[in-house]
Amino acid sequence: MSNPTDSQWLTVPAPAKLNLMLHITGRRADGYHNLQTLFQFVDYGDELHFRPRQDDVLTLEPAVAGVPFEDNLIIRAARLLQARATRPCGADIRLEKKLPMGGGLGGGSSDAATTLLALNQLWQLGLSTDKLAAMGLSLGADVPVFVRGEAAFAEGVGELLTPVPQLAEPWYLVICPQVHVNTAKIFSHEGLTRDTAAINIRTALRQGGRNDCQAIVSELYPEVGKALNLLNKFSFAKMTGTGACIFSSFGSETEAISVSEQLPAEYVAFVARGVNRSPAHKVLFRPS
Repeated sequence: MSNPTDSQWLTVPAPAKLNLMLHITGRRADGYHNLQTLFQFVDYGDELHFRPRQDDVLTLEPAVAGVPFEDNLIIRAARLLQARATRPCGADIRLEKKLPMGGGLGGGSSDAATTLLALNQLWQLGLSTDKLAAMGLSLGADVPVFVRGEAAFAEGVGELLTPVPQLAEPWYLVICPQVHVNTAKIFSHEGLTRDTAAINIRTALRQGGRNDCQAIVSELYPEVGKALNLLNKFSFAKMTGTGACIFSSFGSETEAISVSEQLPAEYVAFVARGVNRSPAHKVLFRPS
């Protein structure tokens, strides 16, 4: 296969997201939870390379250990688009994976969203962002925010999105404890707070908020609690999503890097800028 730097390939980021707050406001009859959260992207994440084919074959390299080919969210997203095509549409796809699985950074959802956006363009399907977001919801509650590509206040199960372009864009230090948090286990835990009072966007922006999953995750996964305690010594730390990754914000890249250099060698971490427009959209929807 050709190198993905070849001109035949389209290279698109699949950025991480952070939940700046995550309130669980209730449990629904279907077992899902109503929540409120603030999503913001960072300029760090996976990268996908796409090359269209003349047949309807899909390839993905490298294989993801423990994930069957057809179960991979990238392939599932491509299959959804193939079902809308009126001619054979295939692609060779290469994934450069940087984001940990089970880290709360949305890596799998971001990969799926980037696939929907990129192949919609490459295959010239002409599907609207609204249509792609609706398709993405069937893959996961976080996929629509990546498809729409705007920092957002989310409600419902995370699919009711209101853009929030006025968020500050600080530098973040993100620590990735080497544990895979089971999201279903967290949401089914009897100790999870499920009655946080709903707030509006204005209140969320003015007062911030907490992560209602953080205490349970710290209890079940002590590595997360340990990392939170460590980072809190430098700057107020929070967990993103259902974990395991935690983050603190800083006024400059230099400050964030300085703190990262003081972490014990056992910690995997990265520094990235918060951005209110997805890096994937910046590549795919450049001004003409």
